[in-house]
Amino acid sequence: MRWLLLTVVIVSAVAGDLLQSREMKEAGDGGEQVDGARGVLRMIWRRRPLAISIACMAVSFFAFLALVQREPLSFAVPASAGTFILETLLAKFVLREHIGGRRAAGTVFVLAGIILISR
Repeated sequence: MRWLLLTVVIVSAVAGDLLQSREMKEAGDGGEQVDGARGVLRMIWRRRPLAISIACMAVSFFAFLALVQREPLSFAVPASAGTFILETLLAKFVLREHIGGRRAAGTVFVLAGIILISR
């Protein structure tokens, strides 16, 4: 159950962040104004992937709560940092972002930390 919950946390958080980043970049490019709560609600209504992003983040949040309920916090928080690894890879290959050497090295260190705590 530990690994299933962790997978749900990571996959849903990454999907939510990726969709949110893409949609917000498109909103900024289109000159769309996001003023106040009505502007945010209007944008969410017009941009379905943004609504899906919010749903993914909610799934991640509740899966994380379930993980913390069953596992020690000292495992759950560092292990959920796996999102950094997957998000960095997807940012490079899906969003076409530049990932410098320092950022890549940091991602490798995060991976090493996850491997250390998972044993």
